Amino acid sequence: MSEHPTDSAAPTSTDPRPTGPGGGRRRGSGRTALSPSRAKDFMQCPLLFRLRVVDRIPEPGSLATHKGTLVHAVLERLYDLPAHERTREAALAMLPDQWEAHREKNPVVMDLFDDPAQIDPWLDEARELVTAYFQLENPTRLEPAERELFVQTQTRDGLLLRGFVDRLDVAPNGAMRVVDYKTGRSPSPRFQEDALFQMRFYGLVLWRLRGRAPARLQIVYLKDGRTLTHDPGLAELETTETKLARIWDEVEDCATQGVFAPRRSRLCDWCAYHAQCPLFGGTTPELPADGVERLLTARRPPAA
Repeated sequence: MSEHPTDSAAPTSTDPRPTGPGGGRRRGSGRTALSPSRAKDFMQCPLLFRLRVVDRIPEPGSLATHKGTLVHAVLERLYDLPAHERTREAALAMLPDQWEAHREKNPVVMDLFDDPAQIDPWLDEARELVTAYFQLENPTRLEPAERELFVQTQTRDGLLLRGFVDRLDVAPNGAMRVVDYKTGRSPSPRFQEDALFQMRFYGLVLWRLRGRAPARLQIVYLKDGRTLTHDPGLAELETTETKLARIWDEVEDCATQGVFAPRRSRLCDWCAYHAQCPLFGGTTPELPADGVERLLTARRPPAA
């Protein structure tokens, strides 16, 4: 899942990833599902979660998220090429066409530029991120098993989980490595656990789907050229499952009480929902009954 806002239980206008041959975008069962992005939304601010998932209020996104989507598209399509052709020059040559396709699919991105003169420097930043990738991995030596892989499963208590894995590598012995690209900077040690939450989520889903836990979780940070790796144990994946169940317990409590309270944090400065947030003088809309009903489809008792 990337600093592009993906894997949403209820996709919004900031979820513009193009369909790719390694997985593609699919809605799955039609039920609401919990994704790592939306789980983090709820932990950050229940009102943010509600406005995205229950109300489904569109967001324009930011230049940072659109840039992340663009870079992800290039890195995904790089692996369409034969191994010996996966060069930095080939990746950079893809950028103009991918930008054109992204702009056509998401014309709102043009409204985010205050001046057309900002576009070229912004694209230069995307080129720098693509270039940085080649300092971290050698794509001529990799053959990903999956790219943009749609994954979906239920936990033991019937909670539907859903997401998209940027890349899945599978060794000849079957060992799996889950790889996620981030266009931002790597976190300081004190925030690494937060970063690994998303990866453990994917590890849990793949374990439940394939009966085998990934051997490695890897986050590639393009902004500062660092890689965070972690080899998960089954106990921590079980702990992740328990944590997700508790998060959903709280979501259901909020839905039952009709209250998704805002929570102030330093991330509020980047929130697109100030007009709906009472902490910023906004007015929260009435809670939509159909949205609550749809939300509560995420957890169903497991079949006997």
